[in-house]
Amino acid sequence: MSVFSVAARLLAALVWAVLVVGSGFAQQQGAAGLDPIARFQDRIDRGEARLEFDPRWGYLPSVLEALEIPKSSQLLVFSKTSAQFRLISPSSPRALYFNDDIYVGWVRGGPFLEISVADPAGGGVFYTLQQEPAQKPRFVPDSGACLQCHESGRTLSIPGHLTRSVYPSTDGTPYFHLGTTDVDHTTEFSERFGGWYVSGTANSTHRGNATLASPSQAAEFEKGSAASTLTDATNLADRFAVEAYLTPHSDIVAHLVLAHQTQMHNYIARANIEARKALAYRDDMIRIMGEPSEDLLASVRRRIENPSEDLVRHLLLSGEALLPGPVKGPTSFAADFQRRGPRDAKGRSLRDLDLQTKLFRYPCSFLIYSEAFRELPEQVKHYVYRRLDEILTGSDESDRFSHLSSADRADIRAILLDTLPEASQYWGGS
Repeated sequence: MSVFSVAARLLAALVWAVLVVGSGFAQQQGAAGLDPIARFQDRIDRGEARLEFDPRWGYLPSVLEALEIPKSSQLLVFSKTSAQFRLISPSSPRALYFNDDIYVGWVRGGPFLEISVADPAGGGVFYTLQQEPAQKPRFVPDSGACLQCHESGRTLSIPGHLTRSVYPSTDGTPYFHLGTTDVDHTTEFSERFGGWYVSGTANSTHRGNATLASPSQAAEFEKGSAASTLTDATNLADRFAVEAYLTPHSDIVAHLVLAHQTQMHNYIARANIEARKALAYRDDMIRIMGEPSEDLLASVRRRIENPSEDLVRHLLLSGEALLPGPVKGPTSFAADFQRRGPRDAKGRSLRDLDLQTKLFRYPCSFLIYSEAFRELPEQVKHYVYRRLDEILTGSDESDRFSHLSSADRADIRAILLDTLPEASQYWGGS
């Protein structure tokens, strides 16, 4: 190897090391003011929007209304896995509300609301809102404390979101030495909901609604026997003061959607961040060294295509764990979620829920319509749409997509062509 080649490789490594700054890269993207919370704050500052302070719940009801987050999305987590953990317990769970882009956490008696958002320009961005009356309330960006939990291997090593199932003690403190489960749509039903309340019906046990008096109960907890009487839990009033919350429920259907959505956001964000870093690396190397080599271009392609392929797999719910039978929630969440569309000429939507053996009737994530997906770099979208076309037309029949029937593939492709202009652009409307 020539001296020049060695020097070139060292220089490339140095440039890449400078560019790969993890959270710094993503947080700089968020600082550009592109995310929904930053835009909403700007409207407050200009007097175009306002928040009302409620003496009971603070800004929570007004925030949910302003950001179009349904109350029916309420989920209740009693494990001490939040910044306000001292105020959280089985008798005082933390409430979580969400829509396609934003998550809001409320703790009874807590000094602030916790807000996170899927930033269209990159990973998750985190805010707090003080629960004190103010003429122009301020969503304060996180200075890095949230990333202690929200940037790790659990979030694909980018600032992101996560849903966890833990082994909770009687006061909500997790027995971390027993391990935790990072939940998404691939997680077995029996392993979900540890440390959470769950209301609704399902034909199987799970880890929700239960605590362990000691770590020695872990084996029974894993079998679901600790929650065996809770497969038809529509009333949580005997567990905590439900009247202290906006609704008395923690809807099982909202749980299932949340588990898919949080990790889906991470896959979108990682594909975005990795592509932007790879392209920045390419441009810097061209400025430094001139005409790019085939090796350089191949390296850049791999850095874009590998996370993009992971995105495609998650988008099509590859590896989804089957539901143990019909699942039904006690609130309007399922109807609220499905109502948002869009729908094709036949009335079909990627938001249509199955809830018999799988989450969605048509196994393709509704987040393909999200702002975060729309803002992906062109190179990522080109790859994703090409791969979707190969899979949905049957050109790719590999095992990882064997869960998609011929009818599934045809239906998903037709829905996308009818409801997503980008699909028509990439596929020629065919």
